[in-house]
Amino acid sequence: MPNIKSAKKRVLVSKRRNAENTAKKSRVKTAVKKYNAAIAAGDVALAEQLLPATVSVIDRATSDGVFHPNTAARKKATLCRALDKLKKNA
Repeated sequence: MPNIKSAKKRVLVSKRRNAENTAKKSRVKTAVKKYNAAIAAGDVALAEQLLPATVSVIDRATSDGVFHPNTAARKKATLCRALDKLKKNA
């Protein structure tokens, strides 16, 4: 444990930010899991409904600095590709 007051504060702030970032990542993972479950079930209507919400969660996490913009773009592209594939096969 640090002895200097500013170092103690850095530890506390770091823990708080780490917890916030972990929660944001978890939110993204949960949204993606729900979307992928709809895709796996073959439910086009539900997937179309969940896509904007999932993309919004990813964009919010990106704007907060949790994800690199390229990572967010890759995640969103993967989601859209899965929906397009489902529509094409249906």
